Amino acid sequence: MKLLLTGVTGKVGQNFLPEFLSQDRFSRWSVVAICNNRVIEAGERVEVIRGSVADPACVAEAMTDVTHVLHMAAVKESPDLAIDVSVKGMFVLLEKFRQLESARQFILIGGDCSVGHAFQPYPGPVTEASERKAYPGCYALTKVLEEVMLEQYRHQYGVNGCILRAPWIMEKDDFKFALTFGPDQFGGPLWSEFLSPDEIRTYAGGRFVPMLLDRQGSSLKRNFVHVDDLVAAILAALDNPKAAGQLFNISMNEPVDYRLAAQYLADSRSYEIAEIPTSLHSNWLDNNKARLMLGWEPSVDLKALIDGAWNYRRDVKDPRKIWYPG
Repeated sequence: MKLLLTGVTGKVGQNFLPEFLSQDRFSRWSVVAICNNRVIEAGERVEVIRGSVADPACVAEAMTDVTHVLHMAAVKESPDLAIDVSVKGMFVLLEKFRQLESARQFILIGGDCSVGHAFQPYPGPVTEASERKAYPGCYALTKVLEEVMLEQYRHQYGVNGCILRAPWIMEKDDFKFALTFGPDQFGGPLWSEFLSPDEIRTYAGGRFVPMLLDRQGSSLKRNFVHVDDLVAAILAALDNPKAAGQLFNISMNEPVDYRLAAQYLADSRSYEIAEIPTSLHSNWLDNNKARLMLGWEPSVDLKALIDGAWNYRRDVKDPRKIWYPG
């Protein structure tokens, strides 16, 4: 078997590749990785091809004898790149893959931005059958288009596709910086959307943790997943007949409740709670399908997410660097 990887230098890819290579189940598999701006080292079982997924010649070279594709490459809010990389890239990969005699499975790592993240309302849990409702911006739009393209290639050409739809992916100390009021905040929401400059300075200068409220005035519930759990889901879906043609929500069993998170930090680490009304919606990404069909179970709950982030100590060789801010 031969696995083609895109986005291997990203957060998910860096965690996936060593885990994949270490597993006995995949010991006879080889890997080819398409790398563009950042490059990994080639190895005994890993071939590296430098180029863009939007380049048909590059993709054709990489696709030689490929049996499986794991597509993780993405660009965020970059309108000048979004169509070329995300849409054209997806099209080129699918076109080359569908023509292979060796083709067995194409896995796409999607995002809950295709169902609006915390920006779109849903009357109940967000399941795989829920309507796609992207939030404003080119990134969310491209993730919707990628899902639809893979689904249509199944109908048009019989491509065995699988979509793993993940919410905000956490690793190391990410969650700690998602809750900071300082300039090192990771992701959103931007505090300037809900707080005055004086309020931001006050919270940043003290020991505060945000307790976000949704637009109904209740504690905001927002979906997350730890990268280790997403990697486990990928490995569970890879070459799994039960994943054929399926879309799976890959998330924590329960969304993060900002009231519970803030209270746990107040009790365990003596933070003060800053209550912040927002215009966001509480949503629950339902992962029951993945748990039932793949036998997958997330291991990181809210307390583990918090403790892992606050207890993490970075090595000097591992500076905190965010390639994509959200």
